[in-house]
Amino acid sequence: MRVISGVNKGLPLKAVPGMNTRPTTDKVKESLFNMIGPYFDGGIAVDLFAGSGNLGIESLSRGIDKCIFIEKDPKAIQTIKENLMKCRLEDSGEIFKADAIRAVRALEKRELKIDLLFVDPPYNKVMYYELVQTLVDKGCMSETAIIVCEHEKNVVLEKSYGDFELVKKEIYGGTVISIYRYLKEEGN
Repeated sequence: MRVISGVNKGLPLKAVPGMNTRPTTDKVKESLFNMIGPYFDGGIAVDLFAGSGNLGIESLSRGIDKCIFIEKDPKAIQTIKENLMKCRLEDSGEIFKADAIRAVRALEKRELKIDLLFVDPPYNKVMYYELVQTLVDKGCMSETAIIVCEHEKNVVLEKSYGDFELVKKEIYGGTVISIYRYLKEEGN
């Protein structure tokens, strides 16, 4: 696992020890960022089930100003810290140790406008995709935001979350990347 592009291109990233996380492969990550970027002009990203911090760190390397990493596993949190330090991105990353539901409530209170949201819960926890709807309903997403959901092939996600509609869906083996963008109709 490594940073694919941007200011930290080529730096290796540590994986979380054990079998509790499922890192996004470099091939899938490269395809994903080619679909949504590939580079960014600032903004705030949230990596909702951060694991090693792989996706959030990639977004920082490609121009996102700040990434909030949400993770509850202590081993994963330590891995995110080490990966941020290795990439010299400690000042751009904020690690929030909490379960996703509590973290979403905290994000609401901060009144942030998220520009890039990664949602990649454990594959058997499909109900966590409902948190996307919560963030949209609470006005936490900017109108230019991109929502990226990674899920199993047999999981069918919503066609839209509020005014964020599914615009692209790519299958990589047993993994699917679903991308949502704000598509409010003119005159509404």
